[in-house]
Amino acid sequence: MRKNQRKVDQAKVRQRKLTSFRMNFLFFSIFVLFSLLIFRLGYLQIVKGEDYKRVLERTEEIAVNTSVPRGRIFDRSGHLLVDNEPRNAITYTKTTSTTSAEILETAKKLAKLIEKPTNRVTLGDKKDYWILIHPKKALEKVTEKEMLALQNDDTLSKKEAQRKITSMTRDRITEEEINSFTDSQLEVLAIYREMMSGYAYTPQIVKSEDVTDQEFATVSEHLGTLSGVNTTTDWERVKMSDSAILGTTTSPIEGIPKSDLDYFLARGYSRNDRVGKSYIERYYEDLLKGQKTVVKNIKDRTGKVVETKTVREGEPGKDLMLTLDTELQAHLETIVEDNLLKAKRNGGSQFLDRAFLVMMDPNTGEVLSMVGKKIVKDKDTGKLTVQDYTFGAFSTSYEVGSTVKLATLLTGYQYGAARINETKIDEPIFVGKQRKASLFNQNSRIPINDVEAIGRSSNVYMFKIAMGIANYNYVKNGSLKIDFDAFTKMRDGYASFGLGVKTGIDLPGEVTGSSPEPNRKEPGKLLDLAIGQYDTYTPLQLAQYVSTVANGGYRIAPRLLKAVYEPSRDGEEFGALLKQSDPVVLNRINNTPQEIERVKKGMHYAYYQPRGTASGIFKGEEFDAAGKTGTAQAGYYEGDDRSLWGTQTVSVTHVGFAPYDNPEIAYSVIVPHVSTYSSGFAHPNNDIAQAAVKEYFALKKKRAESEIFSTETPKIQPPFKVQPEGEKPK
Repeated sequence: MRKNQRKVDQAKVRQRKLTSFRMNFLFFSIFVLFSLLIFRLGYLQIVKGEDYKRVLERTEEIAVNTSVPRGRIFDRSGHLLVDNEPRNAITYTKTTSTTSAEILETAKKLAKLIEKPTNRVTLGDKKDYWILIHPKKALEKVTEKEMLALQNDDTLSKKEAQRKITSMTRDRITEEEINSFTDSQLEVLAIYREMMSGYAYTPQIVKSEDVTDQEFATVSEHLGTLSGVNTTTDWERVKMSDSAILGTTTSPIEGIPKSDLDYFLARGYSRNDRVGKSYIERYYEDLLKGQKTVVKNIKDRTGKVVETKTVREGEPGKDLMLTLDTELQAHLETIVEDNLLKAKRNGGSQFLDRAFLVMMDPNTGEVLSMVGKKIVKDKDTGKLTVQDYTFGAFSTSYEVGSTVKLATLLTGYQYGAARINETKIDEPIFVGKQRKASLFNQNSRIPINDVEAIGRSSNVYMFKIAMGIANYNYVKNGSLKIDFDAFTKMRDGYASFGLGVKTGIDLPGEVTGSSPEPNRKEPGKLLDLAIGQYDTYTPLQLAQYVSTVANGGYRIAPRLLKAVYEPSRDGEEFGALLKQSDPVVLNRINNTPQEIERVKKGMHYAYYQPRGTASGIFKGEEFDAAGKTGTAQAGYYEGDDRSLWGTQTVSVTHVGFAPYDNPEIAYSVIVPHVSTYSSGFAHPNNDIAQAAVKEYFALKKKRAESEIFSTETPKIQPPFKVQPEGEKPK
């Protein structure tokens, strides 16, 4: 019995030990688990805490479209070119939990307080609205059998099946049902569609045009009962100048163009944001757009926003000062327009419809004036009117004739096809059956040097340079056996001046012109290239090209942006200067100062020697200038009337700079298709250049005598307006 008792006691001891072991193991396991949990919590808090905090902030912080005003645009003297006009606006902001029924209810309340035009309501809007307010009738449009057939179709997902049911419902809404809406219902719909078009937490403009003071005040009084509705200030872009290169912006209704949607959305824009559509407004969008207000929405567990905190206030866009001189621009526009209309009255001018003038500082690339004018027929009256065509100065190209000879001579120097003060014989040349000659010398043999070749515009001198580059020795009546690499050599030479390549202007839409592939059966085209009768160039390229000669051989990118400022605080003084644009030198031409000086002397010859092609143009003026005229007789009409494409016309051009010793301005003029006559046509190119240069120096003199003119940062000035003769500028 004792033996049995001992066995029982031993079993109990073993049981206690086992229980004790299990309890210890359990406590140890709990300890380990708690240690791991504490370690994990510490890891999340200490190591990953900042990362999770940033993730949380990303989900809570939202950039809100508060319609901050875009930056304003000014000319170089501070004259306002583009402004913002404030106007009352009514907006609506929905959340992720807002239902369509709630939006509709708010729209009904708002419709009682404001008048909303219904002209933007579409047929699709009406169908969707009919379904929304007639849900039972909408369900009856598709039979149960049809629904089941679609829902049981294995080839369709649930979403695709529902989409087909909705499409069938919309298609079966009758015209009578669509036209059953009352005027008040349509007004509710017009408001509802604007509210629905926005994204969660993004204010959507419900009405911003013609919001009366009474509407604004009434809605403001009822904001407590209008969930998501707010009254605010919207901004309308207002141009003070007709110049197209200032560009345009979209409206909140247009929003971001579809073609640019991905680009802007990736940069934090909303679909209904205003963006620059063209030219300056588009190119400098990043500076002009301003910064939206960033808010942090505090939500409850249901996702409802219970509090909104402003993280960063919105800021207006930066103010831009352009290089343009508005007063000079206004006078030059008049000069171009008057001469264009005058030339249009001449015989043979049926294809003449445009003219261009570009004036820039050859040392900095600052564009002082860019003028493009185009004659169009008014659709209503049938009369001819002149409209702005400034963008054509860099988006259209033409044969430029003899103005290209500066580049031909300098390229000839580079390849040893011409030497300083070299004399060549100007004589009619015969290539096969083709006869070519200079305009001033149709039959004789006249020795001329490089300066005279520019001043008198010798075609033959340039032909012989081209032949030299092409390794061909001229033989009368011989076939023109050239090295076709000469096309590349000459075009590369021209490109170093800015011809046939993009200038680097800070505007979108620039073209390079055309450089046709040479046909080996037409070697004579090389001679045409040498005198500007083959490739085409833009008016802006011509201005950069002559600037390169004027400044001693540096090709500088033309630019329109002069400076960037913080928004003005008082509307009178510019804000803090953020950036001053510096000249951008693209390259230097491969010519010596002595070679460039020879070309300049040839241009001076053209103005001041009796045999110069523009002799006497600035006779008696206080300034000294240099220039080159051009006539392109190989041009073909490629205007608006395509049925007349290919008609041969004559275009006239002009380039120059002034003063001669210390150039302040370089200028180019192109008047395409001035005549269909081969001789006896008008030369508005020279008249425009003459008047434009005189106007520049007259304005400079007037400003020097004026006490109010200063070279320092100007104060903000009202838009410039041309004053009638006899009145003082305001």
